[in-house]
Amino acid sequence: MMRFGGGGGALAFAGAFVLVWVGSDAGRAQERNGTEIIRRIDDATLTRHETILGYTVREHYSVFRGGDQTHPAAEMTVETTYKKGAGKSYAIVSQSGSSIIRRFGLLPLLDQEKAINTPGTVEKSWFTSANYEMQLKPGMTREIDGRTCIAVSMSPKRKAPNLIEGTLWVDAGDDSLVEMDGIPSKAPSIFAGRTQMMRQYRNMNGFAMATRARAESDSGWFGKTVVTIEYQDYKIDLRPASQAH
Repeated sequence: MMRFGGGGGALAFAGAFVLVWVGSDAGRAQERNGTEIIRRIDDATLTRHETILGYTVREHYSVFRGGDQTHPAAEMTVETTYKKGAGKSYAIVSQSGSSIIRRFGLLPLLDQEKAINTPGTVEKSWFTSANYEMQLKPGMTREIDGRTCIAVSMSPKRKAPNLIEGTLWVDAGDDSLVEMDGIPSKAPSIFAGRTQMMRQYRNMNGFAMATRARAESDSGWFGKTVVTIEYQDYKIDLRPASQAH
């Protein structure tokens, strides 16, 4: 799976992020038990899948190497299109920097993201109890962008590079997903160092959509590599309420 040695593990792992939505019924999360919260995560993930017919979003990828976290070694902006039942497609809007990183790092990353999001495959990566052992972390809270969040641990039931060992942070007031962070449960290559992953979300049209992602690896073979993704200009097509199941 590691097709770009010079980019380190972060490029290989960045495509493992998968969108997921957590429901927004009223009530304080602290007053509910973990079983109920996890059930709501499962239900809301299915609702998201059934309700969102498609969307477009502009994604900006930046790759940083070594100790320079200011000047990207390569950048790429793509127009991403998702269609229910078909998956994702990408159109490159602009690109700059190292042609090697773009050719052997970012382009394979887009191909990997397309493969992960094909119907019949993407369901295996959802943050649900079918794929993960999930448990509320009592008393563990954190402020993220002014929102008080509670933590739900997740441990995949099988090992795969696109399944994450880590934590879901959900809004304590409405249970909406705010952040995911963790490490891949399985390294895609013996050359890849430990990779820390993060993805942040914001509610749009009642759904938590990704706004920013980051993957950082530090390998003895290739040194430090950081990949960031910024998501902008969502246009979301929802199933009419009268047709929702």
